[in-house]
Amino acid sequence: MQSLDKQGKLLLLAASVAVLAGCGAEQIGSPGNAGNVSITNNTTTPPPPPPPPTATLVTPATGCPTIEDSAGLKDLGTITGPTGTYRNCELPARLTRSTTLNKIPGLLYSLGGRVDVGNDLGATAKSGEASVTLTIKPGVVIFGSTGVSWLHINRGNKINAEGTATSPIVFTSRDNVLGLNNDLSQGQWGGVVLSGRAPITDCTVAPNATPGTAACERQVEGAVDPAYYGGATPTDNSGVLKYVQIRYSGYVLSGNSELQALTTGGVGSGTIIQYIQSHNSSDDAVEFFGGTHDARYLVFTGADDDNLDLDTGYRGRIQYVIAVQKDNLGDSMIELDSANALEDQTPRTFMKLANFTFVHKNSITNGAAMLLRGQADASLVNGVVVTPIACLRLNGSNIIGSNPAVDKIGPPVFRSVAMQCGASPFTGTGGLTATQVADTFNVAANNNTATFTASLTSLFVNGANETARTATDPKVVDASFDTTNYIGAVKDANDKWYAGWTCNSATANFGAGTACTTLPAL
Repeated sequence: MQSLDKQGKLLLLAASVAVLAGCGAEQIGSPGNAGNVSITNNTTTPPPPPPPPTATLVTPATGCPTIEDSAGLKDLGTITGPTGTYRNCELPARLTRSTTLNKIPGLLYSLGGRVDVGNDLGATAKSGEASVTLTIKPGVVIFGSTGVSWLHINRGNKINAEGTATSPIVFTSRDNVLGLNNDLSQGQWGGVVLSGRAPITDCTVAPNATPGTAACERQVEGAVDPAYYGGATPTDNSGVLKYVQIRYSGYVLSGNSELQALTTGGVGSGTIIQYIQSHNSSDDAVEFFGGTHDARYLVFTGADDDNLDLDTGYRGRIQYVIAVQKDNLGDSMIELDSANALEDQTPRTFMKLANFTFVHKNSITNGAAMLLRGQADASLVNGVVVTPIACLRLNGSNIIGSNPAVDKIGPPVFRSVAMQCGASPFTGTGGLTATQVADTFNVAANNNTATFTASLTSLFVNGANETARTATDPKVVDASFDTTNYIGAVKDANDKWYAGWTCNSATANFGAGTACTTLPAL
């Protein structure tokens, strides 16, 4: 068998040579009598693809710049992470002169602990007071060096942190700089706190003070040293926060109290708060204690407690909110006021909320995507709520009543709110039944539904079912709202107000922008 096999192979080789001999000269060349065969292709071999571009790592700035404040910046050398090496310039513990932080390639600013902007100038403005403004330029990154690092804008002072859609300002943690974070990281530094002179309730500094007056003050939650807010100036101005990310905040500062990504206390209507992302706060995404300021274009991702927490007489307007929880973590999308012995105090907490999309995945304690209580008033318009559990919980019979003596208008009002809920959409506590809650929501003329099937695309963008719902002009609730003809926070795929200035994570991807676990280019 082996001999026959060899003969077959020889015959096959001979046949092959014969075929090759019949080919044209352009295909075959015979350089000599040794029988070597050269095959030349007409098509030129393409060059190999270029190597992938090499990521350019950041190199550190040569030193820390001179700032206006006399204490200056402290040069702590360099800090290195996966995006490169940076000069680490630490802010002084208190800024006593108006100061500007410029974006400088290869430079990060850091908070070594609590950093105060100015001194507390009290509840009432005084002629010639020494007010301080901290200006932060677009693209600046500031990180908390320790868990107890936080930035506090004292009463009578201002922050001017105005990023842009393509160059946001980022507040984050040391671990984020070092590249140690993942999509579950949280609670690595304090957060940003604005204290103002607008009216509040639930006075704690002088418990017997009259709510809403200059004598009614409170202490910032979690702060060990005095950090007061409150006053009697509804138009007070604490500055500007615009195109700002606040990542991995919520460290427990004292006792069982931690800060939110953004905390406002008694902040007035002269303050601008727009285009704010809170990412992976270990407490609330934001909490507003009293005050009268508005807030627009808010993105909340991965909050471990509530997303929108309003308390102690807050009376502002909030429009365009995207809130998405991590899987099986976090609490409610809204926690409105608290039930306590001071519920009759005025100014009455009054939440006015328009154009919101809530993607709710779990609730640890509140038992519903939205919890309204504390005799607060509320008007919600043009909303989309998606949750596997109850959508709405009302607590306390006084939240659905009216009481002119304490400026209580009546039950919460919902207009053009579409909810995809669990098996039981409503729950009542504190003397209320689920039926009473359902009746409060299902007012026939208000175009609400608790049997909605969401068709959201890209997690939070309106799909066909949302587009088909009839919207209500938010100006019916408050003339300062924008008029919109759609429910939810994002009208359609062409509506991109959230893109570019936000960071991305496993919780939500906003397209353009960097991952929350890395730093933007500097």
